[in-house]
Amino acid sequence: MSTARAIAQNTAIQISGKAVSTLLGLAAIAMMTRYLGVEKFGWYITAIGFLQFVGIFSDFGFIVSTAKMLSEPAFDKQKLFNNIFTWRLATTIFFNGLAVAVIWLFPYPTAIKQATLILALSFIANTLSHAFIGFYQTKMKMAVVMVGEILGRVVLVGCIALTIIGKYNFIPMMWAVTFGAWIYVLYLWKNSDGVRLAIDKKISRAILRVMWPTAIGIIFNAFYLQGDRVLLPLYAPAADVAFYGAAYRVLDITAQIAFFTMGVMLPLLTYTWSRGLKDEFRKYFQLSFDLMLLVLVPMVAGTYVLAEPIMRIVAGNDFAGAGRVLALLSLSSLGVCFGMTFGQMALAIDKQHHAVWVYISNAILCVIAYFIFIPRYGMYGAAYVTIGSEFYAGLALFLFCAYHTRLWPRFWTALKIIIAGLMMALTVNAVQPLNIIYSILLGAGVYGGLVLMFQIISPQTIKEILHSKKSAVVESAQI
Repeated sequence: MSTARAIAQNTAIQISGKAVSTLLGLAAIAMMTRYLGVEKFGWYITAIGFLQFVGIFSDFGFIVSTAKMLSEPAFDKQKLFNNIFTWRLATTIFFNGLAVAVIWLFPYPTAIKQATLILALSFIANTLSHAFIGFYQTKMKMAVVMVGEILGRVVLVGCIALTIIGKYNFIPMMWAVTFGAWIYVLYLWKNSDGVRLAIDKKISRAILRVMWPTAIGIIFNAFYLQGDRVLLPLYAPAADVAFYGAAYRVLDITAQIAFFTMGVMLPLLTYTWSRGLKDEFRKYFQLSFDLMLLVLVPMVAGTYVLAEPIMRIVAGNDFAGAGRVLALLSLSSLGVCFGMTFGQMALAIDKQHHAVWVYISNAILCVIAYFIFIPRYGMYGAAYVTIGSEFYAGLALFLFCAYHTRLWPRFWTALKIIIAGLMMALTVNAVQPLNIIYSILLGAGVYGGLVLMFQIISPQTIKEILHSKKSAVVESAQI
């Protein structure tokens, strides 16, 4: 099989596998919300929100740094990954252990603290699974990742079903979530063929040099990305925490798709910039911007219009009230679009250490805003601060990358994408109330037709991305 064909096949596997995994994840959330109810699901959201907040500290930029360093020729790829994996394991055990200890200082119910202890084990597993993703991408074996992810989700859904059938309570449900996560990571580890624990001083120093600015940015990101979910339970009733958390779980799908989209483009940006291919970099700079908008705009528009029925079908009628906050939070995805695109672009051009001020200033402003607006306006105050923070970070990173690359993206395609998204939203809204499946199909049909009519992107462009990616990953594929 040719390298280009292997890349195209791996991309197709990622897309189809992610679709199946997402459906299974939504099924798990649907079962949990209906069985646990608003209050106990709020407990679950509080526990994972606390762990996500601390978990961001343990990230240290390992995910994006792994993709960047494995796209460069400096070190033996196997030795490099062994060191990255070892440091990843050490940091996640330390920070999740710290979370389990610190949670007891908060005035949460005992059940939440017990859930945090159990779910910390699942977060360790999730962290390690993320480390393997970059490894398998460079080997063009994403089928292993997708099989493992789907296997883990099937086990998760099965364990949740057994918990419901057995009429067990809240804590056994947390063990079901943890078991599914470990099945996934153990499958990836088993099929890794050679991943070992190792610490090499020279490689470790290089990893630290690449990661430290990203780590600082991510640590401060924790305050504005997860601070709302830590503070909200202290000021709002459990029902609001459950609504806010359920809405965020749906919105996380958008973030995953955004991360996947930039995962396709990041090796191309890194490869062309590091080798001085300015014309090619300019092309991928523009394409990253357009592609992210092309994917996210219809999701934002559709979510905003269909927020309440989405929450009803995902979480049940008891969570219909989460639709209002989901509609608000969906707007933040456009800020995520800019932040994800230009944050990783800063990494690609090796200027991430100069962008630290964006994350620090955003974190300071957000913490102040959370303490002002969450006590007064509850989950809506948290949502408005989230929207503002995402747009602030996205715009600042956009201006930062434009300055350092001396490139300014063209906005004509972006304007056409936004018009197509608005027309889709108006069409879907005009036919409400309508079955949500029909609404989604109608929206997809309208948006797809407008993309073709406006000539926003062509199949030839997608083929070009896949063909060009061959040069960017062929060296890394030789691990």
